[in-house]
Amino acid sequence: MLKWIGRRLTQLVIVLFVLSIVVFVLMKLAPGDPVMSLLRADEMQATRAQAEALREELGFNRPLAVQYWSWMTNVMTLDLGDSLLKNKPVLDELLDRLPATLQLAIGGITVMVLISVPLGLLAARFPGRLPDHFGKMFALLGASMPTFWIGLILIYLFSTKMHWLPTMGKGEFKHLVLPSITLGFGLAAVHTQLLKTGMLESLSTEYVRSARARGIGEFKIVLQYALRAACIPVLTVFGMTFGSLIAGSVVVETLFSWPGLGSMAVEAIFQRDYPLIQGYLMMTGAFTILVNLLVDLLYGWIDPRIRLRKGGVSS
Repeated sequence: MLKWIGRRLTQLVIVLFVLSIVVFVLMKLAPGDPVMSLLRADEMQATRAQAEALREELGFNRPLAVQYWSWMTNVMTLDLGDSLLKNKPVLDELLDRLPATLQLAIGGITVMVLISVPLGLLAARFPGRLPDHFGKMFALLGASMPTFWIGLILIYLFSTKMHWLPTMGKGEFKHLVLPSITLGFGLAAVHTQLLKTGMLESLSTEYVRSARARGIGEFKIVLQYALRAACIPVLTVFGMTFGSLIAGSVVVETLFSWPGLGSMAVEAIFQRDYPLIQGYLMMTGAFTILVNLLVDLLYGWIDPRIRLRKGGVSS
């Protein structure tokens, strides 16, 4: 077990190394000049001499390989550099914004679970009936509607018309409601269909039929046997889409003026703050890989047939 975790952590380091190269190269290929953006931040005209002096000071005139090696050696000591425009360490800025994004992600996941689990169970338990038809319609709507459109509809209904919830900002619990529903709605649509499919497959297995023959109650069969097996594909997809959850929060945070990593990334992109963008991408990449590692560990806990063997997870 410990060896397997060690191998997965080694893979994590390799993936992060490759990701660092991709992120660094993409930042250098991106249009725009961060030096000129920095000099014009105060809407002052900058001379060529000032630009060259600042480029020399920041090390942007050195060869790319030297710049990457300097940046990477600092990253290995958790020094992500300084934000060009905020004049603040990138790591400090990321850690300041991270709690808000995690709060929003937890809210979105909570909405997803509250919708997808009961709806998926009912659709699988009563195929071809009203819960199944409602689940299909919900999945179709959730998958076809863009996240920003869902957010705009919610703002119009619950903020503009009914005045129940605030339209933007972060503070009390009510500020979290609309962003969480917006983020969790699309996720719930996908996971409802996945859970329904997994439940239909589980309910038709031999051990479920044997449990029914032994007189075990249907409620216990569904929750204790079928649901645990059906959670495996749902967890797999959730781990793979966790990056989309963080990326999706960019739209939601911008729409609701939520002060998290997503709105910070958008601001950094517009201002060509490359160290901040690189730090954001490295952090979200690390989170995605760690969540997938956690999902692999959960397989053995959810389904006792799955055992961690030498070389990975297998059944």
